[in-house]
Amino acid sequence: MLSAVAAPIATALLLTPWRGHLDTADNALFLVVVIVAVASTGRRAAAVVAAIVSALSFDFFLTRPYNSFRITRQADLITEILLLVLGLAVGQMAARGRMHRQAAGQSRREVELIHSVTELAASGREPQVLIAAAAAELRSLLSLRGCEFTQDNPGRVVARVNANGDVTLGQEKWSTEDLGLPTRRVDLPVRGNGWLLGHFLLTPTPGKSVPHERLVVAVAIADQVGAALALDQPTPASRA
Repeated sequence: MLSAVAAPIATALLLTPWRGHLDTADNALFLVVVIVAVASTGRRAAAVVAAIVSALSFDFFLTRPYNSFRITRQADLITEILLLVLGLAVGQMAARGRMHRQAAGQSRREVELIHSVTELAASGREPQVLIAAAAAELRSLLSLRGCEFTQDNPGRVVARVNANGDVTLGQEKWSTEDLGLPTRRVDLPVRGNGWLLGHFLLTPTPGKSVPHERLVVAVAIADQVGAALALDQPTPASRA
């Protein structure tokens, strides 16, 4: 954030010896380069600050009367407004670009999680090894405080992750993106070959947002565990 303030001021000061020889539009272009450089970090707030400081620096150092925030020429005023608008637009685009990069990175991470669990399931390792790995992946994926697996009846659990990734609290759908996972324990059923084979009991981090896409991945991980358990236990106790 410091560079968003210092860089436009420093650039305007460097241009002051030539302010009587360069057109004000040319000076504004130099400041646009600074805004773009700051916006390349992908931080919207920094880009907005850089745009505002650039406009003020342009006004104070590079337009007549110099060293004053007064503007006497209409062309200079229009240039300053365009500089500010352009800077804000660049900041918005940079922020969107950063969000898209983060989303793409998260998607790759989710694919890697499913792949790692699938590879472990296909390796023929003991189910307990797969269960431990899946629990660790679920803790990371859903930002959990804890994750345990049980093949016993979990008792009264009012919050559950359904097969489509939706979370229900009782009979009501719960918005995990806004509120995070509900209650102190959330049931993620483990199914295989049409049977209910166990439960991952999730201990959420209160208030931690959980996108729906991650819950879909969590269901896929649980299904991989269920497929392995179905092979290990050909006659389970109950249907899913």
